Amino acid sequence: MDRIDTAGLRLNRVHKSFGHHEVLKDINLDIRGGEFVVFVGPSGCGKSTLLRLIAGLEEVSAGDIEISGRDVTDTDPSERGIAMVFQTYALYPHMSVSENMGFGLKVARRPRSEIEQKVRSAADILQLTSYLDRRPGQLSGGQRQRVAIGRAIVRDPDVFLFDEPLSNLDAELRVEMRIEIARLHRQLGNTMIYVTHDQTEAMTLADKIVVLRAGRIEQVGSPVELYDDPDNAFVAGFIGSPKMNFLETELSGGMLKIGNQSLPAPVLKAARNGVKARVGIRPEHLRLAGAGDPCLPFRVNFSEFHGGVTYLYGDVDGTQPCTITADRNVTAPAGTILQITADPGEMRIFDQDDKRIR
Repeated sequence: MDRIDTAGLRLNRVHKSFGHHEVLKDINLDIRGGEFVVFVGPSGCGKSTLLRLIAGLEEVSAGDIEISGRDVTDTDPSERGIAMVFQTYALYPHMSVSENMGFGLKVARRPRSEIEQKVRSAADILQLTSYLDRRPGQLSGGQRQRVAIGRAIVRDPDVFLFDEPLSNLDAELRVEMRIEIARLHRQLGNTMIYVTHDQTEAMTLADKIVVLRAGRIEQVGSPVELYDDPDNAFVAGFIGSPKMNFLETELSGGMLKIGNQSLPAPVLKAARNGVKARVGIRPEHLRLAGAGDPCLPFRVNFSEFHGGVTYLYGDVDGTQPCTITADRNVTAPAGTILQITADPGEMRIFDQDDKRIR
């Protein structure tokens, strides 16, 4: 059977504790073979620990892990069919690129001809052929990270695990390596699991995003699903840059009362009269109101010109922080009062416990 059909992964009620501190709580997750899945969340949410459990570098406290339909919960890391790329390159400085990439196969006593063939193949994929005789100290940061990825490729794993592999690179190199990793996934077709705290990396790379907070999965879905249809205010605020605006409101008669003004509310499954809530509106969905539009007063505190757009930072009703993505030609000095509005269909309503009201 083809690898893309078989090399899936399943986590069943996985828990992890260090002493009395529970780091991961009841993790259930299915990953299809060939998917690119990104674990994302704030520092300390448990995403790297979860990756290490999959790799076998940490023992689970409870639950089961399956890779390619095989229970690997108690299996040695070397026998799980995985290869891991770490945040640090961990290359041997005295070895050439070729020797670094083939070292794991050499330790496993694979034939020299096999090692050379796999190193050449990986070097071709990663555009490293002309660097095979160089030492790591003669390479750029991006080239060293490609060598680390090549070291994983030669192992021919079922599943690649990436633990924040781009965090040590500068902004330009991170963009280049994101493109490189996406191309690599298309070319190889392996299952890839990628940990990052950078939601931009998650949005641009993932087929599926797993959002974690405090050791629990908050939501799983495609980038579009999480952006457009978040289950709670945490996911809504974490995914997207600039982040979603949240305004205190009261639902009444199909309207949202915000301060002394009202806007039409989105259609909900049940009437919610008198319910206090928060309305979430993304910066790009707020716009300058036209004549006769229901609107809110927005006071500009600061503006940033970003070439294609201008970000306006300010507040609504004098107290509630708010950001607008405006046309690049909009100029609004600090203190300017603008009248803004949004279409009800672009609003998301959350209750006092930050759960979505649909």
